[in-house]
Amino acid sequence: MTSSPSDAIVVTDLEKKFGDFVAVDKISFSVRKGEIFGFLGSNGSGKSTTIRMLCGILTPTSGTGMVAGYDMVREPEAVKQSIGYMSQKFSLYEDLTPYENVRFYLGVYSVPQKDWPERIDWILNMTRLSEARHRMTRDLPQGWRQRLALGCALLHRPRILFLDEPTSGVDPLSREHFWNFIRQLAAAGITIFVTTHYMDEARFCERIVMINAGRIVAMGSPPEIIAAACPDAPKADLADAFVRLMKRSPA
Repeated sequence: MTSSPSDAIVVTDLEKKFGDFVAVDKISFSVRKGEIFGFLGSNGSGKSTTIRMLCGILTPTSGTGMVAGYDMVREPEAVKQSIGYMSQKFSLYEDLTPYENVRFYLGVYSVPQKDWPERIDWILNMTRLSEARHRMTRDLPQGWRQRLALGCALLHRPRILFLDEPTSGVDPLSREHFWNFIRQLAAAGITIFVTTHYMDEARFCERIVMINAGRIVAMGSPPEIIAAACPDAPKADLADAFVRLMKRSPA
């Protein structure tokens, strides 16, 4: 796949094998800068393996990929410094306050210490946690903790943000606030690469790739995917399309 200056991520014939098992089978796609891009698949589809390759954690068996302008095989450390990552499992320290968590991750990301006061205020204001900065993180509601985790992933001002099931276990109102925040980040030029099992959230993505058994089975905007997967069902939604596509055996 040919890259262009407007692309934040480009992968071509990306493959990952574990012994004889093919987890990701020569997939190709691109993600535009500032785009909210959905990457969907059932458990065991190759979704997590792909993300780990894109983040410079796993080395592909074959294929090429550029992430934030860096070769993900030859320059994995540069890739890691250019991205933010938020996992579905809460990964911050619950026995620290939001303020202490932010300070800790400023050190992890090697942000110059002279910038710490500005970054701390920026993140706590943006995540609406300023008034809770000295509360124990374990005492915060789940939605607040997810906002804190997202804020810590943004501390080094990455160009690309990977969100792996970011609203898992979060109530509907908090999920709505979270996605409003995501749209603001994209509007500011940050590329959002998100996985989710909530199809009502996936419709907020500008484009989506669906993967099944390591292969891409659909690619396009949510309306395009629905129309292609459910041509006989005019009232179908993205959940209907997802179920149909995941039931099909890849060619």
